[in-house]
Amino acid sequence: MTEIIVVTSGKGGVGKTTTSASVACGLARRGKRVAVIDFDIGLRNLDLIMGCERRVVYDFVNVIQGDCTLKQALIKDKRLENLHLLAASQTRDKDALTADGVKRVLDELIAEGFDYILCDSPAGIEKGAHLAMYYADRAVVVVNPEVSSVRDSDRILGLLASKTQRAEQGNGGVKEHLLLTRYNPKRVASGEMMSVEDVKDILGLDVIGVVPESPDVLAASNSGVPVIFNDESDASLAYDDAVGRLLGEDKPLRFLEEPKRGFFARMFGG
Repeated sequence: MTEIIVVTSGKGGVGKTTTSASVACGLARRGKRVAVIDFDIGLRNLDLIMGCERRVVYDFVNVIQGDCTLKQALIKDKRLENLHLLAASQTRDKDALTADGVKRVLDELIAEGFDYILCDSPAGIEKGAHLAMYYADRAVVVVNPEVSSVRDSDRILGLLASKTQRAEQGNGGVKEHLLLTRYNPKRVASGEMMSVEDVKDILGLDVIGVVPESPDVLAASNSGVPVIFNDESDASLAYDDAVGRLLGEDKPLRFLEEPKRGFFARMFGG
């Protein structure tokens, strides 16, 4: 049975598209058939992070408006044959998305036998964000451990609880997961950043992943290779752990404390 997962946030710039790309790749690496859709009409980025921007011919809006078929618009990932991307349009207005059109595309993807459909939502509460979450079964809420990000995410949780199809039909609502990005234990210890427990207490959600602050994330985005493929990076390991937890695996949270330095590092400042 197909499961629709929205990756969302209240605030922009928290690593939501990076998360969508890595989670999609992580699921596909575990043998799942995955489609990931960029809902950020006018500000297309997912294709860049996944390294297929030169292969975009048709986009999400083209499919909705009947300019092409879904199969023409889906881009197969070069690394994982069971992963496909549906890019956003860079030239259309956000109003080009309609509830009926989105449902038609999702229904066709379900009929194609995808195990997971990931919806990479634009930040905030405008139309594209609402349509990205409306048909979701689960939500990954991406949060930086800072007050403004947490506050804005609380608003998103309110929309997930009241403005989705599952909420309207009384089907138990959307299952919500919290994923923290750019986590820095040193800054948490100094009081500059909220702790995992602080964020959990405010939002009332269990944490599915904690991704440490890492230069590897930016380097991966610039190279068009999702960071989850960098097996030597702590960020990659954190995303892979999060994917495992999405699939029901019991994994302890990592990267919550600053790594202890060895004797020579303490002596010589390494």
